[in-house]
Amino acid sequence: MKIVLINPPHTAIGSRVPDDHLPPLGLLAIGGPLIDAGHEVRLVDAEFGPMSLDSVVRDALEGLPDFVLIGHSGSTSAHPTALLIAGMIKQREPSTIIIYGGVFPTYHWRDVLAETDVFDFIVRGEGEATVVALVEALEMHQPPASVAGIAFRDELRRPFATQAAMTIADLDAYRVGWELIDHGRYSYWGGKRAVVMQFSRGCPHLCNYCGQRGFWNRWRHRNPVEFAREIAWLHREHGVELVNLADENPTVSKKAWRAFLDALIAENVPVLIVGSTRADDIVRDADILHLYRKAGVIRWLLGMENTDERTLQLIRKGGSTSSDREAIRLLRQHGILSMATWVAGFEDEGFRDLWRGFRQLIAYDPDQIQALYVTPHRWTPFFRIARDRRVIQQDARLWDYKHQVLHMTRLKPWMLFFSVKLIELAVQSRPKALARILFHPDPEQRHSMRWYTQMGRRVWFREVWGFLVRDIRVKDGPTLAEFWGAPQDAEEESMAFRRPVRKPAAPVWPGVSLAGSRDRSNGSCRSGPS
Repeated sequence: MKIVLINPPHTAIGSRVPDDHLPPLGLLAIGGPLIDAGHEVRLVDAEFGPMSLDSVVRDALEGLPDFVLIGHSGSTSAHPTALLIAGMIKQREPSTIIIYGGVFPTYHWRDVLAETDVFDFIVRGEGEATVVALVEALEMHQPPASVAGIAFRDELRRPFATQAAMTIADLDAYRVGWELIDHGRYSYWGGKRAVVMQFSRGCPHLCNYCGQRGFWNRWRHRNPVEFAREIAWLHREHGVELVNLADENPTVSKKAWRAFLDALIAENVPVLIVGSTRADDIVRDADILHLYRKAGVIRWLLGMENTDERTLQLIRKGGSTSSDREAIRLLRQHGILSMATWVAGFEDEGFRDLWRGFRQLIAYDPDQIQALYVTPHRWTPFFRIARDRRVIQQDARLWDYKHQVLHMTRLKPWMLFFSVKLIELAVQSRPKALARILFHPDPEQRHSMRWYTQMGRRVWFREVWGFLVRDIRVKDGPTLAEFWGAPQDAEEESMAFRRPVRKPAAPVWPGVSLAGSRDRSNGSCRSGPS
């Protein structure tokens, strides 16, 4: 069967400003199994340009595919664009079957199928096995209801979901379709040839605002040695210089992570690694942080979310301000950059709260900061806490963590916005930070910080311009529950958990064959919002 994968152009500021683009891992993770099942698969990555929607549709329909699969890592904010693309495809070629996947459609399948008929099927949860099974069932004219993990409209045109699919127990059982991309077009970190990969899926922690944890269900990891071999293969065969880990928390198991570090060091390839993890794990791994750096880890994003202990308890972060500060100190000691995420809006902050948060950020002394706004997802427990708060941003394309979406009673939107912008500016421009950018003894670190500063400056001004000129907010919007619907935290886990069985793997890579499936057809969401 002819199958086209579409990565819609994203509207998020971070996607439009940098000159670098990363490959869409979720679609590649689905593409590999489809190719191995004998299908003819092609990727249309509309992020380049970005492509106009008319060009996307025209490119996708070239050769008259049997199936079009649409997904994006920022699936909530990308949904309106995905909807437009699907509608244009159906208008031109009504017989084309459109399959939609990602975190947002996984949970909003009832609403999506009830509001439009442009999507024929929705894949819920991990897509590698489910998509192959669905395409095979349709190709053999079997009833789609026999496929677990999908949603569609039944004979009476009512939204219907089959039983939940099982999680993929062995993450090395499927491979990423690296042959679908031209590696020379994708870069990060200021022009370094780059890819997105996953060592693990899921997270054992219970942060109640996280839009990813329930999607992946439980924490599982790949074979550490095979994962290191794949990275080495990508470097030697495709010149990959940097790997951006899309894991929510790759360091959960110290034993597995240590095995990966040792294996990658043994491969002896000059590949840099960036990703995110918890400060607690960094403190735990103080005795092996030298291996992190030796293996190529150059920056960790630390999901601190806030510097207020009461707020951390509200969102069930499970960390502490003391471990956050110690993690930053340890990373700097071992030559690894730290990026602190700080999220405004979990509670009804005032100027005094923001000032206290700013002072604590300065005390943490991170190398970089990423300031975000709380963006509640309907399937998370935090949504129930915030369900009665008013929505001031009704354009779902701006639900990307970089725009205010919820009303604050103590601060007007402009007050919060300019407070956050000033905090970003002050933290990034403090003398210690500037000295590191200008005089850091490690040239690789200097390059990293200067690139991030240049990109951040462009994003900062773009955000200010957008807030003042483009973005439209409402004063008396609906409540969160009225806007998205009733809380779905009872359905937070998207799949039925299957316990992984560890077994040796012996993969080879394309054009040979490959072990390894990483599905980021969501969300993510952190490399991308949910």
